[in-house]
Amino acid sequence: MIDALIFDCDGVLVDTEKDGHRVAFNLAFQQKGLPIEWSEAKYGELLKIGGGKERMRHFFDEEGWPADEPDRDAFILELHHLKTDLFMQCIESGRLPLRPGVARLIDEAIAQGVTLAVCSTSNERAVTRVVETMLGPERGEKIRIFAGDMARRKKPDPEIYNLASRTLSLDPARCMVIEDSRNGLLAAKAAGMKCIVTKSAYTVDEDFSEADRVVDCLGDPPGVNVTIEEIQKII
Repeated sequence: MIDALIFDCDGVLVDTEKDGHRVAFNLAFQQKGLPIEWSEAKYGELLKIGGGKERMRHFFDEEGWPADEPDRDAFILELHHLKTDLFMQCIESGRLPLRPGVARLIDEAIAQGVTLAVCSTSNERAVTRVVETMLGPERGEKIRIFAGDMARRKKPDPEIYNLASRTLSLDPARCMVIEDSRNGLLAAKAAGMKCIVTKSAYTVDEDFSEADRVVDCLGDPPGVNVTIEEIQKII
């Protein structure tokens, strides 16, 4: 039997990157008076860096830091806090629906008593808001969240998945991860877990050769692509 079904958040539960996180970053830059706007293409490049704070730090290291911000750590934290608030407003607005098949697969897992978790490098507050708002309180109370600074090292490092398996006393070999990116896939595999990839807008051309299965989405009837029964066969 499967020990746990573990989801990434961004791009898996909700296709948040292009019209959620990117927009929130740009609004945060604007509100701080910074002449920065990340295009869809630029943000796609930055997604190779795991974690929002790490993404901004990489960008400023390459493009230059504001001269009037001597404390770079405090600057990044303040900017990321503002961005997270703006992102949560976006989630609460209902503009970004769940990806097809997410709620269905979670309900199947709950019905069979499968442990559920979300492991994400995104801010814990943002991930929690996505789960609570988009999946509802009844599903949300059954899902353990591991996110943000709970792990010092971001994907493709397996730390966040290792943390989940230790905390929940899981056998990694009997865990199925749902990811949308190569970084996430590599993190899951390095943790000794199985992984199904649901391709998202920014990751459609990435290499997923190590995945146990690759689909466009989890799917709702009549186009269901992944079920708990099929996952049991892979495990």
